[in-house]
Amino acid sequence: MKLINIGFGNMVSANRLVAIVSPESAPIKRVIREAEDKGRLINATYGRRTRAVIITDSDHIILSSIQPETVAHRLSTAEEETEENIGE
Repeated sequence: MKLINIGFGNMVSANRLVAIVSPESAPIKRVIREAEDKGRLINATYGRRTRAVIITDSDHIILSSIQPETVAHRLSTAEEETEENIGE
């Protein structure tokens, strides 16, 4: 199982990620609000501005204060490392 650092030492399982999106659009804001109402919101921003919204296959919504591009880069780096380990 690969873990992706989403900021401040918080980790998310790479194989549970469905999407990494920006929080700016109205539909994503609605998804965040609904997740909070259902108790499925995880706020990992430590009081900072939300820059990435991570959607998991278990319908949990995770808020992160790092850019979506950074999370995606960390995910792709973790996948490349996995492929290298399999090739060895």
